[in-house]
Amino acid sequence: MKRLLTTLLLTYSFLGFAQNLISNVPNRNTTSLNGVWNYIIDPYQTGFYSFHLDQYDKQEKPAKGAFFTNYHAQNKQELVEYDFDKSPTITIPGDWNSQVTELKYYEGNVWFKKSFDYNLAANKRLFLYLGAINYKADVYLNGKKLGTHIGGFTPFNYEVTSIVQPKDNYLVIKVDNTRHKEDVPTVNTDWWNYGGITRDITLIEEENSFVEDYTIQLKKNNASIISGFIKINNLNSAQNQVSIAIPELKINYKGKIAAGGILNFEIPAKKISYWSPENPKLYDVTVNFNGQKLNDQIGFRTIETQGDKILLNGKPIFLRGISIHEENAKGGRANSEEDALRLLNWAKELGCNYVRLAHYPHNENMVREADKMGLMVWEEIPVYWTVEFTNKETYQNAEDQLTASIIRDKNRASIIIWSMANETPISDARNTFITNLAAHTRVLDNTRLVSAALLTKKETIDDPIGEILDVVAFNQYLGWYGGNLEDAEKITWKSKYNKPIIVSEFGGDAKQGFHGEKNERWTEEYQEYLYIQNLKMIEKIPHLSGLSPWILVDFRSPKRLLPGIQDGYNRKGLISNDGNKKKAFYIMQDWYAKKKNE
Repeated sequence: MKRLLTTLLLTYSFLGFAQNLISNVPNRNTTSLNGVWNYIIDPYQTGFYSFHLDQYDKQEKPAKGAFFTNYHAQNKQELVEYDFDKSPTITIPGDWNSQVTELKYYEGNVWFKKSFDYNLAANKRLFLYLGAINYKADVYLNGKKLGTHIGGFTPFNYEVTSIVQPKDNYLVIKVDNTRHKEDVPTVNTDWWNYGGITRDITLIEEENSFVEDYTIQLKKNNASIISGFIKINNLNSAQNQVSIAIPELKINYKGKIAAGGILNFEIPAKKISYWSPENPKLYDVTVNFNGQKLNDQIGFRTIETQGDKILLNGKPIFLRGISIHEENAKGGRANSEEDALRLLNWAKELGCNYVRLAHYPHNENMVREADKMGLMVWEEIPVYWTVEFTNKETYQNAEDQLTASIIRDKNRASIIIWSMANETPISDARNTFITNLAAHTRVLDNTRLVSAALLTKKETIDDPIGEILDVVAFNQYLGWYGGNLEDAEKITWKSKYNKPIIVSEFGGDAKQGFHGEKNERWTEEYQEYLYIQNLKMIEKIPHLSGLSPWILVDFRSPKRLLPGIQDGYNRKGLISNDGNKKKAFYIMQDWYAKKKNE
């Protein structure tokens, strides 16, 4: 490969914003760009701005800068102040905080570069799909800017058909994980701000016209009809036939795509084996458009509420859950199937039939593995604590993240709840913000439940947002952030709403291996006693339909600094960050075993 001394942006041509999101990427014709990438740390954004802070890729005739090929003013000798190929390397996907010691707390800009060859056949199209980059990404291929994406946990893609070349392509991405108050999430969070290209980078090869997206699920209020839509990218009027095959159900539906590239369909179905924790049945489904076959594995189930009950396939179900953060065994951002199975298998061992994926959309591996394992899922966007509820751009950011999450995951039977927010303070602006998100969710997907993790005071559930939620969830920390554990059995909760209630968080910290009396904080015995007493209280909460204690595994947080105990970890996990179970794990496991048999 020739030495890369060309400019980061080079031609500065701007190809616009990301294309409409392509779904079901794991089952398409793909080439991975994962692996070893070069990187350059750029805290002053030298490669992005001139010394007068003019942004290079927005100048009509950009001046050459320090990350570009410069020439000495007098003798015209070449001066190059960067070289990707001589720069250090890092593994992608992966965050920089856990891979590079000096970047543990770094928040700022890092440039990444990957070179590759690609022979694109005639009449084929190529897309670059980026699983997630935290937080702001400026993406360039062969010197041409593809676009800018904001949001650290959702996928996006660009078409690169006209740019890719057989040899020596170079993909450059500037990643900035600097926190801002107008962001989603905002500057203050209780988890690690992992920076970098944290999920898979993939090339997708497609025909000139292809299936971009689809929904194939049970119709709302009718468990005998499979309904949805198929969306064709760049529909050719001569090619408008599409079919949906589900061999086990003896379905071979055929239809015609409308002029706008969309087919809406309803297919009667008999003898469906409905997906559930006890029977996580997935059907092989094939969408065939013009000879292009796109396979998927889809489960069919209904999820709804009736009064204060949650009904799965028409039957009441209690959600035996746990909250989970997306971290791997080494204390970095989780991104592999192995990472997903490690966490979800622990949840199954605990006795869970449900997991709350907090506080952002997790890797697609998590929901696909949950599909196979029969674990119901709460998926959340990072409208967390105090985002700028009056800021229109902040709202649009949140809505965009919600849209991308739904597009990616809407065919996963495991997902039963879309969550709008976590622990947001009540105000008119906040109420409008979340109400609009809920309405947007129901337009995109009316087959699932809508919720949010709320806060309560004085054992009263009366947050006005409860009016627009299907399931009212709240977080409470008796015995850790106030309250007396000895009084647990005396506490009486009241709810304004005759709706299902989920205790979305409760718990307390314990350092695994630290022992003492049950009234001694930070010990396993205190956490164990806290769980015993909280469960006595929780059992008496009216309309209770589930819970998801905080949290499965200790996770990194810069807010948790107590030496010798926290050391940069939130210690509320039932399992330590190095995989050892605490005493409270077995309290929760026993309680769930009894609940399962009720």
